[in-house]
Amino acid sequence: MFLYKIDENIALRSLNVNDSEELFHLTIDSKDYLKEWLGWLDYTNEIEDTREFIQATLKGFVETGGYPKSATILYQGKIAGTIGFNEINKLHKIGVMGYWLGKDFQGHGIMTKACKAFIEYGFNELNLNRIEIRVAEENRKSRSIPERLGFTEEGKIRQAEWLYDHYVDHIIYGLLAEEWSKNKQENMQQTKQPS
Repeated sequence: MFLYKIDENIALRSLNVNDSEELFHLTIDSKDYLKEWLGWLDYTNEIEDTREFIQATLKGFVETGGYPKSATILYQGKIAGTIGFNEINKLHKIGVMGYWLGKDFQGHGIMTKACKAFIEYGFNELNLNRIEIRVAEENRKSRSIPERLGFTEEGKIRQAEWLYDHYVDHIIYGLLAEEWSKNKQENMQQTKQPS
């Protein structure tokens, strides 16, 4: 089982079918909040729907040679949301990352830390060369994460997603392995310099 402890409160862990009930209730409790930006919520109506989602994510182990494509985000031992690679192109070594957090877990810096750890995982364990994050243009909360983590805004896909009753444009953010490595080295050098 994949488990990565980020700090004393936050960890990433591979999903398993035993998570179905807790993840389902988090989804339902946050449904009105999440529905503004996530188009799949109408397909989650019972625990079995969440169980099927988890079983589909477990197939990612095969696609990546034993590494999970998705993880649950734990905050103080409770499921707070999920993070993962919605797509992985093995030929071009590109991963498209997605994430969501339950409404009661917002505002604690959880998602930024989880994304940072999952980016590290994508470059180091999955050997990706590029990670993309695609976010609805008006979703400022979600857009702030790639902006904070050094991604480059690369463009806009018009009417990229149908959300219940309207289309939304997506902003594409990209980060290369060499950029991530360079940013890490620069941050380490800055922390070593006397102030």
